[in-house]
Amino acid sequence: MKIAFDGKRFFNNGSGLGNYSRDLVRILAAYFPEHQYLLFNKNLSERGKEILNLPNVSFREISKGNLSRQFKMGKDAQNADADIFHGLSGELPLKWTNKPIKKIVTIHDLIFLRFPQYYSFFDRKIHLWKFRKAAEQADLIIAISEQTKRDIIKFLKVPVSKIRVVYQGCHQSFKEIQSPEFLNSVKEKFKLPEKFILNVGTIEERKNLLNIVKAVNGTEIPLVVIGKKTKYFNKVERFIKKNKLQSQIVFLENVSMEELAAIYKLAEIFVYPSFFEGFGIPVIEALFSGTAVITSNTSCLPEAGGKDSVYIDPHNCADLKSKIVFLWNNEAERKRRAEKGLEYVQKFKDKNITDELMRIYNEVLC
Repeated sequence: MKIAFDGKRFFNNGSGLGNYSRDLVRILAAYFPEHQYLLFNKNLSERGKEILNLPNVSFREISKGNLSRQFKMGKDAQNADADIFHGLSGELPLKWTNKPIKKIVTIHDLIFLRFPQYYSFFDRKIHLWKFRKAAEQADLIIAISEQTKRDIIKFLKVPVSKIRVVYQGCHQSFKEIQSPEFLNSVKEKFKLPEKFILNVGTIEERKNLLNIVKAVNGTEIPLVVIGKKTKYFNKVERFIKKNKLQSQIVFLENVSMEELAAIYKLAEIFVYPSFFEGFGIPVIEALFSGTAVITSNTSCLPEAGGKDSVYIDPHNCADLKSKIVFLWNNEAERKRRAEKGLEYVQKFKDKNITDELMRIYNEVLC
Protein backbone atom coordinates (compact mmCIF):
# COMPACT_ATOMS: atom_id res chain seq x y z
CA MET A 1 0.00 0.00 0.00
CA LYS A 2 1.21 3.50 -0.83
CA ILE A 3 -0.16 6.30 1.38
CA ALA A 4 0.34 9.99 0.60
CA PHE A 5 0.10 12.73 3.24
CA ASP A 6 -0.26 16.48 3.14
CA GLY A 7 3.08 17.30 4.78
CA LYS A 8 2.52 20.99 5.50
CA ARG A 9 2.04 20.58 9.26
CA PHE A 10 4.62 17.78 9.46
CA PHE A 11 7.35 20.13 8.24
CA ASN A 12 6.12 23.58 9.28
CA ASN A 13 4.47 23.25 12.72
CA GLY A 14 6.52 22.85 15.89
CA SER A 15 3.67 21.63 18.09
CA GLY A 16 -0.02 20.68 17.93
CA LEU A 17 -0.85 19.62 14.37
CA GLY A 18 2.84 19.20 13.64
CA ASN A 19 3.32 16.72 16.49
CA TYR A 20 0.20 14.83 15.41
CA SER A 21 1.46 14.56 11.83
CA ARG A 22 4.98 13.46 12.74
CA ASP A 23 3.82 10.93 15.34
CA LEU A 24 1.24 9.44 12.98
CA VAL A 25 3.74 8.90 10.16
CA ARG A 26 6.42 7.68 12.57
CA ILE A 27 4.29 5.01 14.21
CA LEU A 28 2.75 3.82 10.95
CA ALA A 29 6.22 3.42 9.43
CA ALA A 30 7.42 1.52 12.52
CA TYR A 31 4.47 -0.86 12.97
CA PHE A 32 3.61 -1.37 9.29
CA PRO A 33 6.98 -1.22 7.50
CA GLU A 34 5.68 -3.12 4.48
CA HIS A 35 3.86 0.01 3.23
CA GLN A 36 5.23 3.23 1.68
CA TYR A 37 4.53 6.67 3.17
CA LEU A 38 4.92 9.76 0.97
CA LEU A 39 5.05 13.28 2.44
CA PHE A 40 4.10 16.04 0.00
CA ASN A 41 5.17 19.62 0.66
CA LYS A 42 6.74 22.63 -1.05
CA ASN A 43 10.01 22.20 0.82
CA LEU A 44 11.87 20.28 3.50
CA SER A 45 12.67 21.48 7.01
CA GLU A 46 14.66 20.23 9.99
CA ARG A 47 11.48 18.99 11.64
CA GLY A 48 10.89 15.28 11.29
CA LYS A 49 14.18 14.59 9.53
CA GLU A 50 14.73 11.47 11.66
CA ILE A 51 11.41 10.11 10.33
CA LEU A 52 12.46 10.80 6.73
CA ASN A 53 15.52 8.65 7.36
CA LEU A 54 13.26 5.61 7.70
CA PRO A 55 13.47 3.40 4.60
CA ASN A 56 9.73 3.46 3.89
CA VAL A 57 9.18 7.23 4.31
CA SER A 58 10.00 9.73 1.57
CA PHE A 59 9.61 13.42 0.75
CA ARG A 60 7.95 14.52 -2.48
CA GLU A 61 8.12 18.11 -3.64
CA ILE A 62 4.83 19.54 -4.91
CA SER A 63 4.78 20.67 -8.54
CA LYS A 64 5.46 24.37 -8.94
CA GLY A 65 2.66 26.86 -9.44
CA ASN A 66 0.26 29.21 -7.72
CA LEU A 67 -1.72 27.57 -4.91
CA SER A 68 0.20 24.35 -5.61
CA ARG A 69 -0.91 22.74 -2.33
CA GLN A 70 -4.54 23.19 -3.33
CA PHE A 71 -4.28 22.51 -7.06
CA LYS A 72 -1.19 20.33 -7.64
CA MET A 73 -0.61 18.17 -4.56
CA GLY A 74 -3.55 15.81 -5.10
CA LYS A 75 -2.59 15.21 -8.72
CA ASP A 76 1.04 14.66 -7.70
CA ALA A 77 -0.08 11.98 -5.24
CA GLN A 78 -2.09 10.30 -8.00
CA ASN A 79 0.88 10.45 -10.38
CA ALA A 80 2.98 8.80 -7.66
CA ASP A 81 0.48 5.89 -7.72
CA ALA A 82 -0.67 6.50 -4.15
CA ASP A 83 -3.59 4.34 -3.08
CA ILE A 84 -4.73 6.75 -0.35
CA PHE A 85 -4.33 10.46 0.27
CA HIS A 86 -4.61 11.44 3.94
CA GLY A 87 -5.11 15.11 4.83
CA LEU A 88 -3.83 15.46 8.39
CA SER A 89 -5.30 18.84 9.36
CA GLY A 90 -8.86 19.21 8.14
CA GLU A 91 -8.03 19.91 4.49
CA LEU A 92 -7.81 18.07 1.19
CA PRO A 93 -6.49 19.28 -2.19
CA LEU A 94 -9.13 20.80 -4.46
CA LYS A 95 -8.05 19.33 -7.81
CA TRP A 96 -7.70 15.69 -8.81
CA THR A 97 -7.44 13.67 -12.03
CA ASN A 98 -9.67 10.71 -12.88
CA LYS A 99 -7.04 8.27 -11.62
CA PRO A 100 -8.40 6.27 -8.65
CA ILE A 101 -7.28 7.37 -5.19
CA LYS A 102 -9.10 7.17 -1.85
CA LYS A 103 -9.30 10.30 0.28
CA ILE A 104 -9.23 10.48 4.09
CA VAL A 105 -9.15 13.63 6.20
CA THR A 106 -8.48 14.03 9.92
CA ILE A 107 -10.57 16.72 11.63
CA HIS A 108 -9.21 17.70 15.03
CA ASP A 109 -11.85 20.13 16.25
CA LEU A 110 -14.41 22.71 15.20
CA ILE A 111 -13.56 25.17 17.96
CA PHE A 112 -13.86 28.10 15.55
CA LEU A 113 -17.61 27.34 15.37
CA ARG A 114 -18.11 26.68 19.08
CA PHE A 115 -16.09 29.70 20.20
CA PRO A 116 -16.26 32.19 17.31
CA GLN A 117 -15.11 35.03 19.59
CA TYR A 118 -11.58 33.64 19.47
CA TYR A 119 -11.38 33.96 15.67
CA SER A 120 -11.70 36.75 13.12
CA PHE A 121 -14.72 36.78 10.81
CA PHE A 122 -12.45 36.07 7.83
CA ASP A 123 -10.73 33.10 9.52
CA ARG A 124 -14.07 31.56 10.51
CA LYS A 125 -15.37 31.74 6.94
CA ILE A 126 -12.19 30.30 5.44
CA HIS A 127 -12.00 27.47 8.00
CA LEU A 128 -15.64 26.54 7.52
CA TRP A 129 -15.33 26.48 3.72
CA LYS A 130 -12.20 24.31 3.83
CA PHE A 131 -13.62 21.86 6.34
CA ARG A 132 -16.93 21.51 4.49
CA LYS A 133 -15.14 20.96 1.19
CA ALA A 134 -12.83 18.33 2.72
CA ALA A 135 -15.75 16.56 4.39
CA GLU A 136 -17.59 16.41 1.06
CA GLN A 137 -14.59 15.05 -0.86
CA ALA A 138 -13.41 12.51 1.73
CA ASP A 139 -14.33 8.86 1.48
CA LEU A 140 -13.90 8.66 5.25
CA ILE A 141 -13.32 11.23 8.00
CA ILE A 142 -11.17 10.56 11.06
CA ALA A 143 -12.26 12.41 14.21
CA ILE A 144 -9.75 12.51 17.07
CA SER A 145 -12.42 12.16 19.77
CA GLU A 146 -16.08 11.34 20.25
CA GLN A 147 -16.59 15.05 20.98
CA THR A 148 -15.16 16.01 17.59
CA LYS A 149 -17.28 13.32 15.94
CA ARG A 150 -20.42 14.85 17.47
CA ASP A 151 -19.36 18.32 16.29
CA ILE A 152 -18.73 17.09 12.73
CA ILE A 153 -22.23 15.61 12.63
CA LYS A 154 -23.78 18.74 14.13
CA PHE A 155 -21.94 21.53 12.30
CA LEU A 156 -20.88 19.92 9.01
CA LYS A 157 -24.00 17.73 8.61
CA VAL A 158 -21.91 14.63 7.89
CA PRO A 159 -23.61 11.21 8.26
CA VAL A 160 -22.30 9.16 11.16
CA SER A 161 -21.48 6.29 8.77
CA LYS A 162 -18.72 8.39 7.20
CA ILE A 163 -16.82 9.11 10.47
CA ARG A 164 -14.36 6.95 12.40
CA VAL A 165 -12.84 7.93 15.75
CA VAL A 166 -9.10 7.36 16.20
CA TYR A 167 -7.60 8.87 19.33
CA GLN A 168 -4.26 10.66 19.34
CA GLY A 169 -1.23 9.54 21.25
CA CYS A 170 1.77 11.60 22.26
CA HIS A 171 5.52 11.77 21.76
CA GLN A 172 7.60 8.76 22.80
CA SER A 173 9.55 10.90 25.32
CA PHE A 174 6.60 10.91 27.72
CA LYS A 175 6.47 7.11 27.79
CA GLU A 176 10.14 6.57 28.56
CA ILE A 177 11.72 6.21 32.00
CA GLN A 178 14.22 9.01 32.52
CA SER A 179 17.12 8.65 34.92
CA PRO A 180 17.14 10.45 38.28
CA GLU A 181 20.32 12.20 37.10
CA PHE A 182 18.56 13.62 34.04
CA LEU A 183 15.54 14.68 36.09
CA ASN A 184 17.82 16.49 38.52
CA SER A 185 19.74 18.18 35.72
CA VAL A 186 16.47 19.53 34.26
CA LYS A 187 15.36 20.68 37.70
CA GLU A 188 18.62 22.57 38.16
CA LYS A 189 18.74 23.97 34.61
CA PHE A 190 15.30 25.61 34.91
CA LYS A 191 15.63 26.39 38.65
CA LEU A 192 12.39 24.56 39.36
CA PRO A 193 10.79 24.65 42.83
CA GLU A 194 11.16 21.58 45.04
CA LYS A 195 7.43 20.90 44.56
CA PHE A 196 5.13 22.51 42.00
CA ILE A 197 2.00 22.17 39.88
CA LEU A 198 2.30 22.37 36.10
CA ASN A 199 0.36 23.82 33.17
CA VAL A 200 1.36 23.23 29.53
CA GLY A 201 -0.24 24.74 26.44
CA THR A 202 -0.51 27.89 24.38
CA ILE A 203 -1.18 30.83 26.68
CA GLU A 204 -4.49 31.86 25.14
CA GLU A 205 -7.90 32.64 26.57
CA ARG A 206 -9.45 29.28 25.73
CA LYS A 207 -6.81 27.46 27.78
CA ASN A 208 -7.86 29.42 30.89
CA LEU A 209 -4.50 30.01 32.58
CA LEU A 210 -5.83 33.05 34.42
CA ASN A 211 -8.13 30.87 36.52
CA ILE A 212 -5.18 28.72 37.59
CA VAL A 213 -3.30 31.84 38.64
CA LYS A 214 -6.33 33.05 40.56
CA ALA A 215 -6.68 29.61 42.17
CA VAL A 216 -3.12 29.61 43.55
CA ASN A 217 -3.38 33.20 44.73
CA GLY A 218 -3.50 33.14 48.52
CA THR A 219 -1.74 29.78 48.68
CA GLU A 220 1.96 29.01 48.66
CA ILE A 221 1.68 26.49 45.84
CA PRO A 222 4.27 27.15 43.10
CA LEU A 223 3.01 27.07 39.50
CA VAL A 224 5.20 26.32 36.47
CA VAL A 225 3.82 27.30 33.05
CA ILE A 226 5.16 26.19 29.66
CA GLY A 227 3.60 27.53 26.49
CA LYS A 228 3.72 30.01 23.66
CA LYS A 229 2.56 33.48 24.73
CA THR A 230 -0.24 35.34 22.95
CA LYS A 231 -1.86 38.71 23.73
CA TYR A 232 -3.82 36.96 26.47
CA PHE A 233 -0.55 36.63 28.43
CA ASN A 234 -0.70 40.37 29.14
CA LYS A 235 -3.97 39.86 31.02
CA VAL A 236 -2.44 37.07 33.10
CA GLU A 237 0.69 39.10 33.76
CA ARG A 238 -1.30 42.08 35.03
CA PHE A 239 -3.02 39.86 37.63
CA ILE A 240 0.31 38.35 38.67
CA LYS A 241 1.90 41.76 39.18
CA LYS A 242 -1.13 43.22 40.94
CA ASN A 243 -1.15 40.35 43.44
CA LYS A 244 2.65 40.12 43.75
CA LEU A 245 2.82 36.52 42.54
CA GLN A 246 6.02 36.87 40.50
CA SER A 247 8.04 34.61 42.79
CA GLN A 248 5.30 31.96 42.93
CA ILE A 249 4.72 31.54 39.17
CA VAL A 250 7.47 30.50 36.76
CA PHE A 251 7.22 30.79 32.95
CA LEU A 252 9.60 28.59 30.96
CA GLU A 253 10.70 28.85 27.33
CA ASN A 254 13.00 26.91 24.99
CA VAL A 255 12.16 23.56 26.55
CA SER A 256 13.06 20.47 24.50
CA MET A 257 10.68 17.51 24.23
CA GLU A 258 12.87 15.42 26.56
CA GLU A 259 13.06 18.26 29.09
CA LEU A 260 9.29 18.76 28.89
CA ALA A 261 8.77 15.07 29.63
CA ALA A 262 11.06 15.40 32.65
CA ILE A 263 9.17 18.45 33.95
CA TYR A 264 5.87 16.54 33.71
CA LYS A 265 7.43 13.78 35.82
CA LEU A 266 8.78 16.25 38.37
CA ALA A 267 5.40 17.96 38.83
CA GLU A 268 3.08 16.98 41.68
CA ILE A 269 -0.08 17.81 39.72
CA PHE A 270 -0.84 18.72 36.11
CA VAL A 271 -3.62 21.33 35.84
CA TYR A 272 -5.48 21.88 32.55
CA PRO A 273 -8.77 23.80 32.97
CA SER A 274 -9.36 24.48 29.26
CA PHE A 275 -12.83 25.62 28.23
CA PHE A 276 -12.84 23.36 25.17
CA GLU A 277 -10.50 20.95 23.36
CA GLY A 278 -10.67 18.65 20.38
CA PHE A 279 -8.72 16.13 22.41
CA GLY A 280 -6.20 17.53 24.90
CA ILE A 281 -2.84 15.89 24.29
CA PRO A 282 -1.23 17.51 27.39
CA VAL A 283 -3.58 15.42 29.55
CA ILE A 284 -2.28 12.26 27.84
CA GLU A 285 1.30 13.45 28.26
CA ALA A 286 0.74 13.95 31.99
CA LEU A 287 -0.87 10.54 32.47
CA PHE A 288 1.95 8.77 30.62
CA SER A 289 4.35 10.69 32.88
CA GLY A 290 2.72 9.26 36.01
CA THR A 291 1.39 12.64 37.17
CA ALA A 292 -2.06 13.24 38.68
CA VAL A 293 -4.33 15.40 36.51
CA ILE A 294 -6.91 18.09 37.24
CA THR A 295 -8.84 19.07 34.12
CA SER A 296 -12.20 20.34 32.90
CA ASN A 297 -15.43 18.35 32.86
CA THR A 298 -16.19 19.69 29.36
CA SER A 299 -15.74 18.64 25.71
CA CYS A 300 -13.42 15.65 25.17
CA LEU A 301 -11.31 16.07 28.28
CA PRO A 302 -13.00 13.27 30.27
CA GLU A 303 -12.23 11.00 27.28
CA ALA A 304 -8.56 11.88 27.58
CA GLY A 305 -8.39 11.90 31.39
CA GLY A 306 -10.32 8.77 32.32
CA LYS A 307 -12.31 8.21 35.48
CA ASP A 308 -9.43 8.76 37.92
CA SER A 309 -8.48 12.28 36.89
CA VAL A 310 -10.01 15.11 38.93
CA TYR A 311 -12.62 17.19 37.07
CA ILE A 312 -13.63 20.81 37.61
CA ASP A 313 -15.96 23.39 36.14
CA PRO A 314 -13.49 25.59 34.21
CA HIS A 315 -15.62 28.68 34.89
CA ASN A 316 -15.58 28.09 38.65
CA CYS A 317 -12.32 29.32 40.16
CA ALA A 318 -13.33 28.23 43.67
CA ASP A 319 -13.91 24.67 42.44
CA LEU A 320 -10.48 24.66 40.81
CA LYS A 321 -8.78 26.06 43.90
CA SER A 322 -10.35 23.58 46.31
CA LYS A 323 -9.30 20.60 44.18
CA ILE A 324 -5.76 21.86 43.67
CA VAL A 325 -5.39 22.37 47.43
CA PHE A 326 -6.98 18.98 48.18
CA LEU A 327 -4.58 17.05 45.92
CA TRP A 328 -1.59 19.16 46.94
CA ASN A 329 -2.16 18.22 50.59
CA ASN A 330 -2.87 14.52 49.94
CA GLU A 331 0.16 12.65 48.65
CA ALA A 332 -1.50 9.23 48.88
CA GLU A 333 -4.45 10.43 46.78
CA ARG A 334 -2.12 11.96 44.19
CA LYS A 335 -0.21 8.71 43.94
CA ARG A 336 -3.39 6.61 43.66
CA ARG A 337 -4.81 8.76 40.88
CA ALA A 338 -1.47 8.87 39.06
CA GLU A 339 -1.19 5.06 39.14
CA LYS A 340 -4.77 4.56 37.93
CA GLY A 341 -4.26 7.22 35.25
CA LEU A 342 -1.15 5.43 33.98
CA GLU A 343 -3.19 2.23 33.65
CA TYR A 344 -5.95 4.05 31.77
CA VAL A 345 -3.67 5.88 29.33
CA GLN A 346 -2.28 2.65 27.90
CA LYS A 347 -5.27 2.66 25.52
CA PHE A 348 -3.52 5.54 23.73
CA LYS A 349 -0.33 3.57 23.05
CA ASP A 350 1.12 3.70 19.55
CA LYS A 351 0.23 0.11 18.63
CA ASN A 352 -3.46 0.60 19.38
CA ILE A 353 -3.56 3.78 17.29
CA THR A 354 -1.72 2.28 14.31
CA ASP A 355 -3.95 -0.80 14.32
CA GLU A 356 -7.02 1.45 14.12
CA LEU A 357 -5.51 3.59 11.35
CA MET A 358 -4.53 0.58 9.26
CA ARG A 359 -7.96 -0.95 9.73
CA ILE A 360 -9.47 2.28 8.33
CA TYR A 361 -7.02 2.37 5.41
CA ASN A 362 -7.95 -1.21 4.51
CA GLU A 363 -11.64 -0.46 4.94
CA VAL A 364 -11.58 2.48 2.54
CA LEU A 365 -9.79 0.41 -0.11
CA CYS A 366 -12.36 -2.39 -0.02
